[in-house]
Amino acid sequence: MLAAVTLVKLICEIALLALLGQWLLGLLAGAKRDTNLFYQILQIMGRPFVAVARLVTPKFVVERHVPLVAFLLLAFVWLAVTILKIQTCLRIGVEACK
Repeated sequence: MLAAVTLVKLICEIALLALLGQWLLGLLAGAKRDTNLFYQILQIMGRPFVAVARLVTPKFVVERHVPLVAFLLLAFVWLAVTILKIQTCLRIGVEACK
């Protein structure tokens, strides 16, 4: 159980950082962000989560807001999994969680 919770938490952290990095690099690069190699790599990393967010959002949500929805969904999942990991560690003992 602890390994599964830790794995989901790690995936959320990687995806959150990829989406945050993509947003920051998009701000810095401006209109030329689509030709930036690092922006494209971060976009590839976040694409599966943005696709899931597109599936769960209504059709009237603008396409450019879907990455923000994905970021917020991932943040909520990360928060829930963190709380679950803390509860699990308190139940089985803190020494077993190390």
